[in-house]
Amino acid sequence: MRPLLLFLAIPLFAQPYRVVIQTGVPVKMRDGVTLRADVFRPDDPGKFPLLLERTPYNRAGGTSEASQLAAHGYVVVIQDTRGRFASEGEFYPFRNESADGYDSVEWAAALPNSNGHVGMFGGSYVGATQMLAAIAMPPHLDAIFPYVTAAEYYEGWTYQGGSLMQWFASSWSSGLTIDTLTRQANSRLQPKEWTATLPVEAYRMTDPPPVSGLAPYFQDWVAHERNDEYWRPWKISDHYSEMKVKALHAGGWHDIFLGGSIRNYEGMHKVSLAREDQRLLLGPWAHAATSPEGKVGDVVFGKDAVLDMTGTALRWFDYALKGVQNEYATGAPVRIFVMGENKWREEREFPLARTKYTKYFLHSSHELNTSAPGQDGPDAYEYDPANPVPTIGGRLCCGNQIPPGPADQRPNEGRPDVLIFSTPPLDRDVEVTGWIHAEIDAASSAVDTDFTALLADVEPSGYARFLTDGIVRARYRNSTEKAEPIVPGEIYHYNIDMWASSNVFKAGHRIRLYISSSNFPRFNRNLNTGEPILGATRTVKASQKIYHDAKHPSALVLPVIPSPSP
Repeated sequence: MRPLLLFLAIPLFAQPYRVVIQTGVPVKMRDGVTLRADVFRPDDPGKFPLLLERTPYNRAGGTSEASQLAAHGYVVVIQDTRGRFASEGEFYPFRNESADGYDSVEWAAALPNSNGHVGMFGGSYVGATQMLAAIAMPPHLDAIFPYVTAAEYYEGWTYQGGSLMQWFASSWSSGLTIDTLTRQANSRLQPKEWTATLPVEAYRMTDPPPVSGLAPYFQDWVAHERNDEYWRPWKISDHYSEMKVKALHAGGWHDIFLGGSIRNYEGMHKVSLAREDQRLLLGPWAHAATSPEGKVGDVVFGKDAVLDMTGTALRWFDYALKGVQNEYATGAPVRIFVMGENKWREEREFPLARTKYTKYFLHSSHELNTSAPGQDGPDAYEYDPANPVPTIGGRLCCGNQIPPGPADQRPNEGRPDVLIFSTPPLDRDVEVTGWIHAEIDAASSAVDTDFTALLADVEPSGYARFLTDGIVRARYRNSTEKAEPIVPGEIYHYNIDMWASSNVFKAGHRIRLYISSSNFPRFNRNLNTGEPILGATRTVKASQKIYHDAKHPSALVLPVIPSPSP
């Protein structure tokens, strides 16, 4: 095929290379399936490090970034993953990414202008293609830059706390089916036969495939609501100790995969063969593009909050693949954006060593404070699956029907099925940075139900800004590998993982915790029957009690960062 010669006058680089682009290059996998890629290379006879992006979202979308990277002295390969766009085969999330990733890395390393040192980059599922390639340990993969991606594909991608992340699973799968529908419809075209049909106006323009064949993995995800053997081949944490790649892990405080981005860093920094070459970058981002002024959801965090993806990739790979002594060689391994202050800060570790985990106890006066409760009586509400608490902002993907990011939670405050616990106005700034969870003692009239927790920063005006949330499905309270129904009326202890955040609650603000039993459609509604999700339609109402007394000291546990000494 004929390469396209392109000169890029890019002001970002002092001496850009001319870039040659070769499109539709075949890459044969070990099972004979051919994937297609575009190759961008400097128009220079020398050898260069190679950067690989494997995407299910159409490789044509990466042309601009790939051209800029190549102009900076990299060979860049953008490849359609198996079963997507120009690549052969059938797409099934995660299933082939380790083997295909290994084969693609080794193929790319042998390209004529490659010096054999390969890096991978990209976000979301493109981050998954990196992690799944890395656990296969291709010899020439030296560095990765996974952005807003997960650590597991059960917990934190498809489920959280035993509850299906329904909005993401549904909307993401729906988006993927557009290409699948086109591919399958094209394969079923039979115009020669159809033109013989009478009457003429009965001509069939197309023969659409059955809906059941567009995303078979979606039904599999619903069928495997436990963390069972179906998910085991893709469990990244089982392989941390074997992985040898340098990695820049980047996540967003409002991103749907935040927990996994941090856990990948923590796990690899602790036990991987490249533990000293792990870096963590955490901004205020959601799983969507940030506006030029740094607006995420309702909040403008400032231009400094905008991530320069191409520039960040260049600096990281300049260090990891070229040995450039830049900030990744000399700076702190962790860089976080502290909301409230809206400033970046470097840290030596995550979570921070100076953290003081502090319990803010729930009280019957609906106060939240550090004093242990006494003889408080429980709070009660009724949860009706037919009338769930609606999701307002937060960690969402995909589409703009429910905008992601920080949003005002006040519209839900008048509901009888939402309990609200708040501190008095703070007399000083309180920084919270790190892992957050709620310890809740609760009883239900049902054999199964959910309990949710949501943390907000409440301004003096009353605006309640979303910070983080979590959920636990009662039957998976002890383990997501085994369902254990609850006894109606019995009190159980629930640990609700609310993932992480970094925020300074300013003096005069309030720390507010919302407790309920639904957050829909972010999470699927628990129908309160204890039946598996697959095929379930029957619902029952549940009477819930939240206990907060000396024997049942329910609390929000915050990672408080002490103020520096004057």
